[in-house]
Amino acid sequence: MPRDEGRSPDFVEALAKGLAILEAFDATHPEMTLSEVARRVGLSPAAARRSLITLSELGYVGSRDKRFHLKPRIMALGSAFYFAARIDELLQPDLRDLVNRFGDASSVSTLDGTDVIYVAHVSVQRARRAAAVVGARYPAYATSMGRVLLAALPDGELDARLAETKFVPLTSQTCTDPARLREALMAVREAGYAATVDQLDYGITALAVPIRDADGRTVAALNTSGYSGLTTPEALIAERLPALRETASHIGHEMTRFPVLQSVLGS
Repeated sequence: MPRDEGRSPDFVEALAKGLAILEAFDATHPEMTLSEVARRVGLSPAAARRSLITLSELGYVGSRDKRFHLKPRIMALGSAFYFAARIDELLQPDLRDLVNRFGDASSVSTLDGTDVIYVAHVSVQRARRAAAVVGARYPAYATSMGRVLLAALPDGELDARLAETKFVPLTSQTCTDPARLREALMAVREAGYAATVDQLDYGITALAVPIRDADGRTVAALNTSGYSGLTTPEALIAERLPALRETASHIGHEMTRFPVLQSVLGS
């Protein structure tokens, strides 16, 4: 893990290594050996071992047959954010209203690097599909919310994010051509919304709009989604876009009343 010259002199490298290890575990890597952890995070085996021992003694990591895994205590980190930001009080009611009105699912996410991270979600869906749970991270280019957030970036920053993106065809419909994606993002910027079909996973048709702060800056995105076999982008736009924009405006207004929410979404 090379040191970034732009980092503060007070940057704690050991803490960064430990957090990187925690983030390395996911659905495709639920258990890893020491060497696998070291390779995935880009650390020496000795450095990875020290971090794993520390995380184990703190109760965040366990091991079985020389394979490491996360322990339930890790959820305390996510729940601390959830309650501190008052997600249940400030975001969930709006999402529940959308789901009660239209069915299907609704989410709020923010941009983190080249990914989106879900910070709130409500769903009545039972279909087998990519999990849109709080804390889930997905490539921004393959989601409606990600496209809204990318389109809101200044041109220079957008080009830098696209250059950093590792494009993977998650389905046969996924756009993995940077030039085509940028063209699509310009259309999103013009329209003020993004609609996607089967980009992240088969069966997901979604519509997203920006959530803006008091200065008009896009700080998050709100979406509504349905099953591709039962709806179309045109139907979502006709039936749900006005309500989606109204809800996004309400969330933006709530941010001015609750600085904590504005801080966590706008940071």
